[in-house]
Amino acid sequence: MDIKDLNKSQLILIAVLLSFVTSIATGITTVTLMQQAPASFTVPVNRIIKQTVEKIQQVEGKTTVQTVVIKEEDLVVDAIAKNKLAVFTVSKEILDIEGKTIEVSAGRGFAISADAIVVVDGNLVGDSGVYYLKNDSGKFKMDFISTDKAGFSFLKIGAPLDEKNKIIFTVPTFGDLEKMKIGQKVLVLGSNISSSIFEGINIDINVTKSNAGGLVLNLDGEAIGIALSGEMTDFASIGVIKDALEVVMKKIKTPQTL
Repeated sequence: MDIKDLNKSQLILIAVLLSFVTSIATGITTVTLMQQAPASFTVPVNRIIKQTVEKIQQVEGKTTVQTVVIKEEDLVVDAIAKNKLAVFTVSKEILDIEGKTIEVSAGRGFAISADAIVVVDGNLVGDSGVYYLKNDSGKFKMDFISTDKAGFSFLKIGAPLDEKNKIIFTVPTFGDLEKMKIGQKVLVLGSNISSSIFEGINIDINVTKSNAGGLVLNLDGEAIGIALSGEMTDFASIGVIKDALEVVMKKIKTPQTL
């Protein structure tokens, strides 16, 4: 049949059919390209698209669905706010070149247990010494517990320098690193807030002395690890930290026999 023999309705139907087929082909091509594209391309695209959440409301026996747009910056702000009382500034006493005792920075740390245990960078806090911890509730002495081969150390919060101060802290909610997807953003709570893109189990973090020991979060505000300043590794997962803490706590609670 010659196309010239088609009437107006048939021509419109063919045009609609071609448009439908073209849209399907375009969708398939787009999905395929996005799956093959590197994270450096897909992450900005996903940020532009933003995230939507369907919120179901019950109103007078009727169920309505409301779409709420969540901006990435809102997730970042919430994640930081959730962990404000979990992070600490760590310092230590050393001798200067004149033999005088001075106090210097030892990075950051965060509460890992309700028993007042804090995890810090083992490269800056590697053995017994005089350590201090500070957050919004005051400044406190720290008791050294142990260093783990993974590159972090455990300290226990001690007495306040000012008797009027009482320690107030929270323990972060622990996340699951295995549930992270390539391309998702992670946050590092150091002296400054920095971010990185998750590219696999080994998170690539630019660790400096100012953010060493920093709490590493996902955008849900869950702890997924600690930033380390070691030459061999710059990250230890929350799972490794929890396992090490369990061993340490057993030793602390087990009575020593003479």
